[in-house]
Amino acid sequence: MPRLQPVSAATASPLVAELLQTVKKKMGVVPNIVATMANSHAVATAYLGFSQALASGALPPRLREQIALVVGETNGCDYCVAAHTALGKGAGLSDQEACDARRATARDVKEAAALAFARRVVSERGHVADDDVQTLRQAGYNDGEIAEIVAAVALNIFTNYFNHVTGTEVDFPAAPSLAA
Repeated sequence: MPRLQPVSAATASPLVAELLQTVKKKMGVVPNIVATMANSHAVATAYLGFSQALASGALPPRLREQIALVVGETNGCDYCVAAHTALGKGAGLSDQEACDARRATARDVKEAAALAFARRVVSERGHVADDDVQTLRQAGYNDGEIAEIVAAVALNIFTNYFNHVTGTEVDFPAAPSLAA
């Protein structure tokens, strides 16, 4: 059960209602995570701004979704795993590729390196080794792309923790279970 209730555009302040309408126009719906973040205009604006900024970066949507999946899986966030499994399809991920991303693997060597690094950033709380960064460089990532991988991890840690704390109700189809 949600600890914080989602905000409805019908009952929101004009500023928050405008923000929710913008999200609805772009996505067709207002996901519960955004509606719950809208309890604070500052939180919702920060999240949407961070997401939009990364969307205009160098990392392709497919890789950003894969990173979201490995971070969500590593942090045990059912909401984010479900959301990014669905959103990943729109970015070109197959069901198998979404499951692989949750395990920090991919057929593409460059993607696999980014996913392993992302999982390491989460599990080591950012304290990665020089070799971890060098592995990304050897896979073909430049410093700007490495910075964006770290930013994508951070954004997804925020959403994972937000959902854990608030008890956001999952409004995406459940992600498939990972076979052992």
